Amino acid sequence: MSANDNEHRGLLPAGLADLLPPDAAREARAIDTAIARLAAFGYERVKPPVVEFEESLLGGPGAALASQTFRLMDPVSQRMMGVRPDMTLQVARIAVTRLKHVERPLRLSYGGNVIRVRGSALKPERQFAQVGAELFGVDTAEADAEAVLLTVDALRAIGVAGLTIDLNLPTLVAAVASGLKLAADPLRRLRRALDRKDEAAVTKALGEDKKAAALFTGLLRAAGPADTAITQLKKLKLPASGAAEASRLAEVVDLVKAADPDLPLTLDPVEYRGLEYQTGVSFSVFALKERQELARGGRYSAGYPEDGVSEPATGFTLYMDAVLAASASAPEQPRLYLPPGTAWREAEPWQAKGYAVVRAVVTASDPRQEAKRLRCTHALIEGEAVPL
Repeated sequence: MSANDNEHRGLLPAGLADLLPPDAAREARAIDTAIARLAAFGYERVKPPVVEFEESLLGGPGAALASQTFRLMDPVSQRMMGVRPDMTLQVARIAVTRLKHVERPLRLSYGGNVIRVRGSALKPERQFAQVGAELFGVDTAEADAEAVLLTVDALRAIGVAGLTIDLNLPTLVAAVASGLKLAADPLRRLRRALDRKDEAAVTKALGEDKKAAALFTGLLRAAGPADTAITQLKKLKLPASGAAEASRLAEVVDLVKAADPDLPLTLDPVEYRGLEYQTGVSFSVFALKERQELARGGRYSAGYPEDGVSEPATGFTLYMDAVLAASASAPEQPRLYLPPGTAWREAEPWQAKGYAVVRAVVTASDPRQEAKRLRCTHALIEGEAVPL
């Protein structure tokens, strides 16, 4: 085998990558930090498998991720399985099956890797780590606000500063359209116009229905800082179902601001793309200095409505690659070179002082140079940790 052939062994499929030192350790520490913060608020960790049967993984809200799921045949059962594209779906399955008899509200957390069929222009990675939490069995504004505030808490604990929350209500347009009894065809055209933020197209999609056009144009304009957006929403004469959803959103905003008055909140009440399985107040989190989405969460129906098994839930997911890119790097652990012949028990006192010890396994003529070659910051010389 030639050297060029060996180099090809290191090539990976597009969107996949090896995580090397020190980044792998940094990601592991960040995951542990986030899980610890979730545990501090009563969220208990679960660990679902990497693959599971297709009908379980892609049932209920999982159908929205069917096109992003790798499939394979289980050679044992001869049934189709899917590789998880998102861990929320698996945690929801656990809640409504294995833990269905546990008292509600049920709080669960998770952390692990997912893989998807394709990336996007902004996020080309196809495999990445997720950490998240889910709150099952209650449908209240307090639960919605807890999901937002816990996301912020975990991100700050990892070291991400300057966060902003983009709140959404992906079911609002459908609720208003239902209250106005809009037909399916104009509703499809309206949805496309709202996705493009195109007021003229909104008016055109609704034809002669001036009342509906004014209402949806008002919704489109009710985007921006949460305070002014909520004020704008309250001025609109929404049908009862839409007014109830807008009122719930306003309540969540009040709860979040009461807990964290300085947290920047923005609102886009007509945003829908990427939130297809959300059933209520939803949100995305960004760092003020970064364009990439750090986390996403919101309300959904956990379980399998097609089987008559579902319950209200809300939660969030942190996308750890984006989180680490936006967070400050912690100082690397100092590495202490221990020369040949150092007793094994002598490592522990130095480890207790914060050093990672690197024991010599070959004799070197120059311990200092050998320590530098092994990327050590210090060398043990005459019983002292000497900086290099």
